[in-house]
Amino acid sequence: MPRREDFDTAVPLPVGLDLAAIRRAIEYIERELAELVDIYYEQANVFSAIVGIYATRALDAVSNYEKNRNTDTAQQRFPDLRRRGTGNSTNPQHCLESKTSKRSWAIQSHYDHAGWYVIWRYLVDATQTLEPGKPVVVWRVDIVYLEKTDWKYEKSGAGTSGGGRTHTFGVKNAAQKLKGKAVYQRRDVITRDGKPIPRNGHGS
Repeated sequence: MPRREDFDTAVPLPVGLDLAAIRRAIEYIERELAELVDIYYEQANVFSAIVGIYATRALDAVSNYEKNRNTDTAQQRFPDLRRRGTGNSTNPQHCLESKTSKRSWAIQSHYDHAGWYVIWRYLVDATQTLEPGKPVVVWRVDIVYLEKTDWKYEKSGAGTSGGGRTHTFGVKNAAQKLKGKAVYQRRDVITRDGKPIPRNGHGS
């Protein structure tokens, strides 16, 4: 269970989102993904997408934010969630995009929308060093409001000859932008060479 001392009550949150909902969402993600961890060893990028799906599902279930009912918009555009009662409002103050990452600071998106973003930083702890029965651990949750100007275009590496990836947007100076935005951070996880690992173990 996420410990109270690992939460920072000073981090600004979107209207209608509270620490209790974030804590329940973390519990849901870790519990449900424990049964799916084999996918990580087959295709890590697919597993990351699944973490994102479960994170959005969790907030829909336990918070005042609900999944975007337009499937195309939710899967391909923005936002993943809206504050309940705001209908199809495009006001970025009422919009919440859910992102996942194994990395410490990076934020990537296919769009450069303004709005609230929640980034679930997770690790796969094969030895269950952190907690028995938890092979998947959410070790940090960043919540930040981003403007359109915070994003930078990252050119696609794909071409007619094949290979590469589709174009994305990344946040400029992400580490600086996210400073003080960790609403939750496990104290028993450290970063080494840019990779999160258990403080007393090696993880995977």
